[in-house]
Amino acid sequence: MASTTSSGIKTLRVLLFPHFATGHIQPFTELAISLAASSPNAAVEAIVAVTPANVPIVQSLLERHSAATVKIVTYPFPTVDGLPKGVENLGKAATQADSMLINLAASSDTLMRPAQEMLIRAQSPDAIFTDMLFTWSTDIADDLGVPCVAYNVVGAFPMLAMRHLLMEDAAIDGDDMATVPPFPIPHIRIPRTELPDVSIFRHVFGKVHSMQAACFGLVVNTFSGLEQQYCDMYMRQRYVQRSYFVGPLLQSSQSATDAAESQYIRWLDTKSDRSVVYVSFGSCALVSDDQLDQLALGLEASGKSFLWVVRAAEKWTPPKGWEKRVEDRGIIITSWAPQTAILAHPAVGAFLTHCGWNSVLEAVAAAVPMLTWPKVYDQFITERLITDVLGIGDRVWPHGAGLRSEDYEKHEVIPADHVARALVTFMYPGGPGDVMRTKVMDLASKSHAAMEEGGSSQHDLHRLVTDLMAARG
Repeated sequence: MASTTSSGIKTLRVLLFPHFATGHIQPFTELAISLAASSPNAAVEAIVAVTPANVPIVQSLLERHSAATVKIVTYPFPTVDGLPKGVENLGKAATQADSMLINLAASSDTLMRPAQEMLIRAQSPDAIFTDMLFTWSTDIADDLGVPCVAYNVVGAFPMLAMRHLLMEDAAIDGDDMATVPPFPIPHIRIPRTELPDVSIFRHVFGKVHSMQAACFGLVVNTFSGLEQQYCDMYMRQRYVQRSYFVGPLLQSSQSATDAAESQYIRWLDTKSDRSVVYVSFGSCALVSDDQLDQLALGLEASGKSFLWVVRAAEKWTPPKGWEKRVEDRGIIITSWAPQTAILAHPAVGAFLTHCGWNSVLEAVAAAVPMLTWPKVYDQFITERLITDVLGIGDRVWPHGAGLRSEDYEKHEVIPADHVARALVTFMYPGGPGDVMRTKVMDLASKSHAAMEEGGSSQHDLHRLVTDLMAARG
């Protein structure tokens, strides 16, 4: 039962379990920060639960936001045959096999549940917030008599599209294209090569959707102004008992003021407005050395200034002489990148992105149009939202130019000349980038309004805390 302080303020103790990827840990931590500061009439004690190797990610986010009220607790990552010791984050995975082993461990109630359950019982929370692969969380919450809330760190559109593709009988036409059934206009068609193995994912997502339906409610890091019709589908289709759309949760990464940020911002200050392309495939995407070579040469040939984030796990060496040739107009970042601050800088005119959900939200909030280069299954779906639904981005590689696959080893190498052509065309004054910037500026205004007091996302955040307080008595 939720307790009460001596001053009469009710307290709520919540325990949050993110998946083992920085792209999940960050929005879970940001949700914890928002919950802890959500209501003057309630004291929310937010605790983020991670394995030891992931603690620095949470600590860094909390320090940049000065969020001392959010706590961190740890539980052990299981021993997994074939997975190097200490690799507890998809960003540290050097191979596709390592990534698969991390995800398999995360979804295994034999490997993962015991440690999580022991921690939950020791912490005695008033509510549990769980990532989608931890499908046993509702069972534990039921045993303890506390609410379990599912938190989707991917948007409503991609999650619903994947649900319908995997759980319904998706129609495959003569061009080997799948159509998402049933889905609001525009209908979404996607090549089968850009989808995961349905035979495997249907089982996994079946458990995920059952868990979400059994949960007290579903929280999504999105806002109604971005995905209104898809947000509405959750309740209209009765997929969940309650829904809360609380994004974009970006504030903790906006307050960073460290030396790395200052270095990149000073460099951007020397560039003219909308002249720089920011390139990042996120913390998890695997990219071949051949593709990195072609991307490097394409950036050079485009003549555009660039900031390019390359994963530290990729032991790639640029083509001979390339660094010298581009040193006056390009920087490679191999450590943490202050992405929110970079995108907010007026010198940035385009974002070449893998379509990860956090990156999409950050680009929208900063009003930066996108060039899309998805790497894994949900990103191919999110690309359709960016290009076909919202009209705030273009594909780097035109449809039909070559094979794209969610298996990066099967994905054809995009040649340097295609990369250069896409950048030059997109960033040409009066070109597609400028047209799309007008649309994304409108969405940026809506995103900021949603997070202001009285906005739709703040309303849902307050409603979430109120509902959890009522459920605990």
